[in-house]
Amino acid sequence: MDRLLQEGISTRSLRVAIVGLGYVGLPLATTFAEVGFHVTGIDIDQQKIERANRGESYIPGIESSRLQALIDTKRLHFTGNYAALEDVDAVSICVPTPLRKTRDPDISYIVAAIQQVRAHLRPGQLIVLESTTYPGTTDEVVLPELESTGLKVGKDFYLAFSPERIDPGNPNFDTHNTPKIVGGITPVCTEIAQAFYEAAIEKVVPVSSARVAEMAKLLENTFRAVNIGLVNEIAIICDKLHINVWEVIDAAATKPFGFMPFMPGPGLGGHCIPVDPHYLSWKLKTLNYTARFIELAAEINSSMPHYVVNKISEALNEQRRSFNGATVLVLGIAYKRDVGDVRESPAIDIIEALIARKAVVIYNDEYVPSLALPARTLHSQPLSNGLLQAADCVVIVTDHSYYDISWIVQEARCIVDTRNLTQGHDDEKVLLL
Repeated sequence: MDRLLQEGISTRSLRVAIVGLGYVGLPLATTFAEVGFHVTGIDIDQQKIERANRGESYIPGIESSRLQALIDTKRLHFTGNYAALEDVDAVSICVPTPLRKTRDPDISYIVAAIQQVRAHLRPGQLIVLESTTYPGTTDEVVLPELESTGLKVGKDFYLAFSPERIDPGNPNFDTHNTPKIVGGITPVCTEIAQAFYEAAIEKVVPVSSARVAEMAKLLENTFRAVNIGLVNEIAIICDKLHINVWEVIDAAATKPFGFMPFMPGPGLGGHCIPVDPHYLSWKLKTLNYTARFIELAAEINSSMPHYVVNKISEALNEQRRSFNGATVLVLGIAYKRDVGDVRESPAIDIIEALIARKAVVIYNDEYVPSLALPARTLHSQPLSNGLLQAADCVVIVTDHSYYDISWIVQEARCIVDTRNLTQGHDDEKVLLL
């Protein structure tokens, strides 16, 4: 192992840069700073930089007081200037990897970040890519860019992939105690990356290559996407058979082996599960192989918002109402409970479909004060007896814990419940997913 890097890790004198300060980067920067490293956070969003330097957190799970304490001790600071990379020893890249409209991978943020790293690369640096991507990105895209400087991997600099594992709002697992996979381009790259992360994270799991680490991340999220797709189809089947799918799942979950319960819902949300399997599917298409399970699951999951809209139509028909002019109150637009993240949220597809059908859409979500749509911006409305009573249909899309479901069931005219939040309320006005 590189003696200077090893010494810097053990003495906490290693200087660290985190590129990309979103849901992955800011918690990672905070975690390394809290164990004694001097950390520089870099982002192209000047608003994020200004907020972070004021000690103002914009990420759930990172309290502003925690951020401010690290800034006060000068172990953490933020900048939009990539020249700061010249003064650091280790760089973790945590930039977004969205999909294009064609559902192909968009690694432009990775490429842009790596070009900046290349411009400031010097001997002895460790570079780690954390952004989720297709297998081969680290050695096919990142490595050639960095070696174009004339420096050689495993000798002059060290390169690895270590997939992020972030679950916003999870009270039990954070960056520090979630096991971390690392796979380097060379064995010494893996060794150095492992030592680096072990300084701040409880358990680090080395694998034989960057490709294995990249694939492991995609397997984790594809596993979830496929099983959610299965249970969403089971929900549709149960509806046609007039069976309560939630009761079926609860019954099956009593089996102590060979079964893992997944829950149906209005569609997939967040950055990972709706996006990551497409990276794998795209990569396989370049090899003339069709990932059939992945594509079928994506087809089912992406159809769920439309299925929910059909449920709303069914509920309105019971009242002899059409979509045109009907008031629909959507409860929860974040992609998961008790967070303010609307990335890929199925609620957005549902709302846009309702607006296209000329319904009057109102929403409540205390975690999301406003929602910018292509045609208009909606604002969260406070729940009240009057609001619930005025709605022709109330749609539960996100099961935030602050919802008083007994009160909602009592006041609402009719409810479409996509999360089984009304369980135990035997009311004819409720239509389950």
